[in-house]
Amino acid sequence: MPNNNGSVYGLTILSPIIDDAKATPSHDLQIRNYLAKLSTREDSPFALAPGTHLARLVVMDDVVFVGAPSCEEHLKSKYLIFESNLDGDLDSYLSGLAATIPDHLNAIWKHCVGYPGAANRQAFIDYMKACQLETTFFFAAVNNKSVSETLRALQTQTAVADFIASHQGANPAKLQRDFIQFVAKLKSLPLPKPGSMGPHREIKTGGRNE
Repeated sequence: MPNNNGSVYGLTILSPIIDDAKATPSHDLQIRNYLAKLSTREDSPFALAPGTHLARLVVMDDVVFVGAPSCEEHLKSKYLIFESNLDGDLDSYLSGLAATIPDHLNAIWKHCVGYPGAANRQAFIDYMKACQLETTFFFAAVNNKSVSETLRALQTQTAVADFIASHQGANPAKLQRDFIQFVAKLKSLPLPKPGSMGPHREIKTGGRNE
């Protein structure tokens, strides 16, 4: 089914950026400057918004001509591309964005044609859906799992890798004792925050790491 991969929804939105020769800097440059300052970790706006597996924002200037036999084409405006893989249905997700990060949404999309603002929840949802394209190809190796389930799996994977690395050459008796403690502590760990499970994330659960 288009836009869906099991319980995960793929969202693709193209919003035309305002073309105003009097704007200084230009609207597309203002978007780029704002996006460049956003965090990509747990304090990212889209990590705070509920149900987001991943989110990507890109300013597209034009399409690329790849050569004959294709025809050379050009866009009539620059576009803001928003891609997200999310849990649940689209209306609930968009409503959650408007409720959680309205200031960020307004700061980004106010440079787009026809953007109504996030205060009017239904107008915001209608606008986003009017700019939506059908998603047929997913980047998400989430295997039909929720954000919480995926975070827990990443936490376990990282912890196990750290445990193995810290117990190289340990004698069997110590290895068994430490592993029992490791499993117990792993089960008691709180769920990681979205955006926190980046590369080289160390989780202390026992052994020489403590």
